[in-house]
Amino acid sequence: MKTFIVRKAAPLVLLLVSLVVAAAALFLIGTMPAHAQAHAAAAADPEVLRWAFISAAVAAGLSTLAAGYAVAVVGSAAVGALAEKPELLGRVLILVGLAEGIAIYGLIVAILILNRT
Repeated sequence: MKTFIVRKAAPLVLLLVSLVVAAAALFLIGTMPAHAQAHAAAAADPEVLRWAFISAAVAAGLSTLAAGYAVAVVGSAAVGALAEKPELLGRVLILVGLAEGIAIYGLIVAILILNRT
């Protein structure tokens, strides 16, 4: 019974942690200094800036959610595999790292979108 609860709670905890990290990253990206905001507003149309910020937030947020879910699924399977064969540690770490790469790709896309504005 105890392992069933842990197995069901681990993906939810990872998803919540991913949401908190995504929210913090989006807050930090969205809070520019006042002079940088004035320069950006003068350089581009406000409607374009609005859509750029929305698209960057969606790219970072959805990729972080997807990475959290992927790490939860791969991580729980990895723990099960390591319990049976501890020599698979290297392969398991690579798979978890590939799942985490989804969030990094989303962050890169968000940065590229913000650099274009």
